[in-house]
Amino acid sequence: MKTYARAGFRALLAVTALAAAGCAKQVTRISPSQAVDLSGRWNDVDSRLVADSIIHQSFTAAAGPSWALRFAQAHGGRQPTVIVGTVRNRSMEHIPVGTFVRELERAYLGSGQVQVVASPEERNEVRDERTDQQENAAADTRARQGAERGANYMLQGDIESIQDREGRRSVVYYQVDMTLVDLETNQKAWVGQQRIKKYVEQPRIRI
Repeated sequence: MKTYARAGFRALLAVTALAAAGCAKQVTRISPSQAVDLSGRWNDVDSRLVADSIIHQSFTAAAGPSWALRFAQAHGGRQPTVIVGTVRNRSMEHIPVGTFVRELERAYLGSGQVQVVASPEERNEVRDERTDQQENAAADTRARQGAERGANYMLQGDIESIQDREGRRSVVYYQVDMTLVDLETNQKAWVGQQRIKKYVEQPRIRI
């Protein structure tokens, strides 16, 4: 009886191990640039592609010279300085707008046509460090006070979405509207828009 019990116990352990192996989570590393769309919701690829498209539009949409080129021509070739302001999420889902803002800043800097200054939150930390340096850093290594560069333009925008669903099928539509404002005159230097439309079909449930 003991032999049979031991054999049965070993068999049970083997079956349990196989079941556990079959249910184990599998993780595969992929390239961060690879497009993977599992749910149809806004994701990292949307943030990157929309930011690249918006910034490209802002330099090429005008029939004549772009706002950046006009600024440079009026200021002896000096590049305009831009700050990315508030991007409001007016959609029906959670969208990490902070990631989108960073993508916009990356695209602006990558264009080589503008300078980008830090956000208010980032500036406060930098100012604290600069103030600390005045008391504690060697004189020849201190960052100067009052030498910050002011922005000439602010980019602001909204993200909105519409979802149409019927049974297993749905269509998700995103609209991103961005506006570049001259900080001195409040004039809108540029207005742009980017749209995304996704068709999502859920698999049939088999019983």
